[in-house]
Amino acid sequence: MYKLLRLFLAWIALLALQVQCTRLRAQEQWSADGNAYYEFSDAGIKLVHLLDVKKSSTFLAAEQLIPDGQQAPLNVQSFVVSPNGQDLLLFANTKKVWRDNTRGEYWIFNRSTNKLTQLGAGLPAASLMFAKFSPKGDQVAYVSRNNIYVENLSNNQYVKITEDGTERMINGTFDWAYEEEFGTQDGFRWSPDGQRIAYWKLDAKETRHFLMINNTDSLYAFTIPVEYPKVGLNPSASSIWMYDLKSKKQVKVQVDGDPAQHYIPRMEWLTDGSGVILQRLNRKQNESAIITANATDGTAKTIHRETDATWIDIKSRWNGGDPSGWDWLENGKSFIWVSEKGGFRQIYSIDLNGTEKLITQDAFDVIQIDHIDHERIFFSASPDNATQKYLYEIAIRGGKAKRVTPTANAGTNTYRISPNGKLAFYNSSSSKHLYSEALVALPSHKQIQAPKRSYDAPANANTATFFQVTTMDGVELDGWMVKPNNFDPKKKYPVVFYVYGEPASQTVVDNISAGRNRVYDGDMAEDGYVYISLENRGAPAPKGREWRKSIYRNIGYLNIRDQAMGAKEILKWDFIDPTRVAVWGWSGGGATTLHLLGQYPEIYQTGISIAPVTNQLLYDNIYQERYMGLPQENESDFIRGSAITYAKDVRGNLLLIHGTGDDNVHYQNAEVYINELVKHGIPFQMMSYPNRSHSINEGEGTSEHLAKIYTKFLQTNCPAGGRD
Repeated sequence: MYKLLRLFLAWIALLALQVQCTRLRAQEQWSADGNAYYEFSDAGIKLVHLLDVKKSSTFLAAEQLIPDGQQAPLNVQSFVVSPNGQDLLLFANTKKVWRDNTRGEYWIFNRSTNKLTQLGAGLPAASLMFAKFSPKGDQVAYVSRNNIYVENLSNNQYVKITEDGTERMINGTFDWAYEEEFGTQDGFRWSPDGQRIAYWKLDAKETRHFLMINNTDSLYAFTIPVEYPKVGLNPSASSIWMYDLKSKKQVKVQVDGDPAQHYIPRMEWLTDGSGVILQRLNRKQNESAIITANATDGTAKTIHRETDATWIDIKSRWNGGDPSGWDWLENGKSFIWVSEKGGFRQIYSIDLNGTEKLITQDAFDVIQIDHIDHERIFFSASPDNATQKYLYEIAIRGGKAKRVTPTANAGTNTYRISPNGKLAFYNSSSSKHLYSEALVALPSHKQIQAPKRSYDAPANANTATFFQVTTMDGVELDGWMVKPNNFDPKKKYPVVFYVYGEPASQTVVDNISAGRNRVYDGDMAEDGYVYISLENRGAPAPKGREWRKSIYRNIGYLNIRDQAMGAKEILKWDFIDPTRVAVWGWSGGGATTLHLLGQYPEIYQTGISIAPVTNQLLYDNIYQERYMGLPQENESDFIRGSAITYAKDVRGNLLLIHGTGDDNVHYQNAEVYINELVKHGIPFQMMSYPNRSHSINEGEGTSEHLAKIYTKFLQTNCPAGGRD
């Protein structure tokens, strides 16, 4: 049975990889009526009819993707169908920019002429980004080398609508920090009539380059510059501009204040094309203004303001963290907004005069909005269990929300809803089951097509179980636990804690990954470990505003105490061996691991810290200032919250792992922490991976090697198995 379970877990890992690869190669696009979608496969692009599969047809055959003079079809990552349905905009031969493949080649395939034409002829190879059709489909705009171009599809002549683009002057896209922390990538928008383009301009001339060193790929080492604003330093100055294609006139939106002391994470056109609407955040991200601006002269007015004693979260509203788009109601007279000001994350409508109305009046958090139409909103929530997620429906006019996910479907339930709101691809996952890609009707949830993949754990399978523990501070923490196979309650077992601890992610979520350690080379339960994760305050769980915001200016303190006090309660359990306690985490979890070893060495004897932020003053300004304030005002909080402050008190076994090519959490963090350990004579072990990024997965054999290093260290310093 356990062999079967291990095979299943291997299949899950492969499935995750396949899903990732599929996202890289294909972008799902619904048909206009929402009853079909376009699908890319080795055979080409297919139009799949969901209600009548027999009507499905090949929209574009693979052989039609072969450019003149070439033998192989384009390696297409994604595609978009033109407004008239005759042209396809194909994104191919893509290149990675920071996290995602957002740069490459764009091609147009005309279905009437069967002609394949590359856009941007004469521009640098594979340099085009974010190409999109004009509303009429007769033009395509795109970014190349931080300038914006518009190409006429009738003759493939293009014009350059910005002239000042350089590495440090960014038009139509964003710098590293904006993309990483706001989820922004595509930085320009067509007006509804196709006569104008609105775009972001980021002036990064004052943002210093952080230099990473490559020692392995040439005879002489060379540096790799990354535009990276450290905490306490000014962000790139941001502004919004509008370009009139007919008059060739540029208009700057007149946003008040110093452009290097605010952020503009959202911007879209008003539905009538008379101007744009945008959100401005102040530098500390605790003041939000919604602003409209006139397209003719750029004059602006603020229609709505919100303040918060901590921070205003702009990412939680959107699936995948992408804030593009604007959720209009009443033909553009009002729009949907999300706020936590009432104590929970709730949905409001706001009109263009700034008048707001609360839609979701239930006393629980909206996790995310999944679909909006003129009558209703589908959103995800979990009022009674913060480890799970379900679909709810509410009328636009407000009232009582109704659960759509069947009550029997426990766990994490996710939906990709069609534009008509009547169909959805449905996935349900818990520690005991996985149902993937079923097709259901909404709101009835009637299954139309069975899941493409499904798994139910055997009744006696050793899967994660969920529990709650109350600390001496009166804080109730959610947790999951996997006990050893052949568990004997009379014996004492080593415990391994998996931690993250910061506001960017939850670890205690009821899904198929709960209790699975992808870094461990083997089977922890079979080897005899108790594996546990606890969710501290400050994690983005649907437990109310105060739960999440209590960590403000307390990262490295409150979250660490919650973890340690939770561990203390667990060490009281009869089957836990308090002399064999290990902890590990990655990124923020790597920092939490170092904190626990330094602040509570009496609890934890062994720690594995991967890619940690060791000094909060070394991380980027958008993230760290959002949750900690400005170091110019409260530097002591940053010092108190940095793991390096407690390095002198580490007493346990420590393995530090970091990639030297990490553009997110720089390798600098490892080196300054090492210096502090050396200064105080504290022994440790270190594994650096040359030129690997924050994920430490590049290069042949890297992931396997990391798993072996991790596992050997854990088994050596925290031996597995029950003891009498």
